[in-house]
Amino acid sequence: MTGRSQPASSEQADGLLGPPGYRVVAGWTAPARARARAAEVIAAHRGTAPEVLRNPHVDQEWAQAIVRAARLLNAVRDVIGPNVAVENMFLVVKWPGRDFEVPWHQDGINDRLELDPERSVAVWVALTDTDTESGCLHVVPGSQRAGYLPYEAEPDTGAARGRALGIRVGDSIQGVAVPVRAGSGLLMDTRLLHCSHSNAGDGARVGLNIRYVAPGAVSMRDGSSPSLSPLSGTGW
Repeated sequence: MTGRSQPASSEQADGLLGPPGYRVVAGWTAPARARARAAEVIAAHRGTAPEVLRNPHVDQEWAQAIVRAARLLNAVRDVIGPNVAVENMFLVVKWPGRDFEVPWHQDGINDRLELDPERSVAVWVALTDTDTESGCLHVVPGSQRAGYLPYEAEPDTGAARGRALGIRVGDSIQGVAVPVRAGSGLLMDTRLLHCSHSNAGDGARVGLNIRYVAPGAVSMRDGSSPSLSPLSGTGW
């Protein structure tokens, strides 16, 4: 087991998003527009049916438009300030009937880096309507107060998506399901515990995981400089 524990100070225990550790961003785009984009993604990848595609914002205009969507970007600025960049982004497709459980984890820490929770925020963006049947996020409100926790890679299932980093939690941990409509999203403290279950619905569940950061938010474990995509501000 690896990972570094970083308990929050008593003065900033709740973090940037307050006691719950998360906040819904409603209507960053029209639901019909989000669903149309999801349909294009599904059609483009139905043949190979990948589950995770990394950093589509680097070379795909539709993804670049989403990370810059005014309502979404303004919500991020309200949390971490005017200087905003994308550190990482994943397109995640949960195909119906396929086993794709994402274990309890925190978005701000892995073997490569650690994000300062006072200068970063994780965002989950829905391109399709997402509920408990289709594999919406489950969160543990207030879990960010514990800081970053030790993590380990999930067992090797042979899936092309790789092995997610999970945190062992006791049976007493009860997550709260957070259904999100297409065209809306969820801002999360980078230390917030969350997970998602497999898609038991009829259609593909499509979403984007985005890590937004302010200057100085990223600590690379090998001492290198992070690869960032600045979006706003002059602090870069």
